[in-house]
Amino acid sequence: MTRVVVLGCGRIGSAIARDLCADSSMRVTVVDAAAASFAGLRGVANLETRVADLGSGDAIRTLVEGADIVIGALPSALGWTALKAVIEAGRPYVDISFLPEDPLQFDGLARQRGVTAVVDCGVAPGLANLLVGHGDAQLDYTERVEYYVGGLPFARRWPYQYKAPFAPLDVLEEYTRPVRLRENGRLVTRPALSEPHLVDFPRVGTLEAFNTDGLRTLLTTIAAPNMREMTLRYPGHAELMRVLRETGLFGKDPIEVAGVTVRPIDVTARLLFPHWELEAGEAEFTVLRVVVSGLRGGRPATVRFDLLDKYDPATGLTSMARTTAFPCAIVARMIAEGTFRRPGVTPPEVLGREDALVQRMLEELARRGVNVRRVDAPGP
Repeated sequence: MTRVVVLGCGRIGSAIARDLCADSSMRVTVVDAAAASFAGLRGVANLETRVADLGSGDAIRTLVEGADIVIGALPSALGWTALKAVIEAGRPYVDISFLPEDPLQFDGLARQRGVTAVVDCGVAPGLANLLVGHGDAQLDYTERVEYYVGGLPFARRWPYQYKAPFAPLDVLEEYTRPVRLRENGRLVTRPALSEPHLVDFPRVGTLEAFNTDGLRTLLTTIAAPNMREMTLRYPGHAELMRVLRETGLFGKDPIEVAGVTVRPIDVTARLLFPHWELEAGEAEFTVLRVVVSGLRGGRPATVRFDLLDKYDPATGLTSMARTTAFPCAIVARMIAEGTFRRPGVTPPEVLGREDALVQRMLEELARRGVNVRRVDAPGP
């Protein structure tokens, strides 16, 4: 039996656990701070649950003892502690946390401990990175990398025209974290939500794209002189979020109101999130487009990948849960079975340079109903 520990039992963690439990050779333990999180996993075979403090490195090191593979499905605020603790424990790790810190800082420690740790292994960062790495490997020279990603409800409702398919605080982090991108070979910084523009997508329509800080490890591993990530929303949402941000409602510095000290972002989150909660069975979709342009054989060439996934009523899984959880579960299997074993902290774009791993990923995703379409073009 392969012993798996999944840290976190939100929408993504529970979807990862279900996927792995479908394999009778896997014995999965899911850990969360709240026992109520396990309600959706009742009756799942090959699965155990545990309640523990996942903000404690000591607790995590104890939890993962003897695990053959550990998976991190925690909010970004807890991702750093978990990554460090699992590496210190000497356990293989796959992580989807959108942590603000640079995970490559633990590469030396992971190599020293002989730990294979694949980070940012969701949809974006994650699958997008893998496709960027694959596209980059297909070209002799890469001039430009850009990708667009968004998860949205099919029904647009005033005023937000949005529902959060993952941890809402991580959504607000996308709207506040300064954006690092590369222009003409220079690393530059832009405000989140900046440079909005309209983009058309087949079967979806017109969406609005704006800058977000999703490139992360790509800024280190890919040498293209021009790179950016853009998040997609319905037109109008970004302007509303900019108004809230500029008003100070996403602020993290405490203020005093009627004798009570609060952080503005905590009050905003409490008010916003009930409006952003997906209803049971609500139809939603995830769209991803990765574009890698440069030269092949001395001529302009572009490699593009498109994905459109929808809520699955048969399983009750949202598209964001599917497209985030499945790449993570597939890589976890690769590590557990020995298909990929490389000491150190490895981002998905490194896996993308190996054709066999990319083919395995795309085939496994297709088997789960998540289809990535590749389009090659002679120029940008």
